[in-house]
Amino acid sequence: MKDVKVLGSGCKRCIETAALVQGEADRLGVPIRLEKVTDYAEIAKFGIASTPGVVVDGKVVHAGGLPKAESIAAWLSS
Repeated sequence: MKDVKVLGSGCKRCIETAALVQGEADRLGVPIRLEKVTDYAEIAKFGIASTPGVVVDGKVVHAGGLPKAESIAAWLSS
């Protein structure tokens, strides 16, 4: 199971990022535990300055803007 965190304030892009990640995980059949992190102090611990950010298994893989489906698939498949 992959541990995925979506970092952001809860804005529209952050919500859409979480939906994209969940949708891609479902499409690939990869089980994930998805957590939305909205606390700025927690987000700062990851060094994210631009949201939404995505963390997979403790590693920051994306920051700022909506990620592409191909990128999400690569993160979840590795």
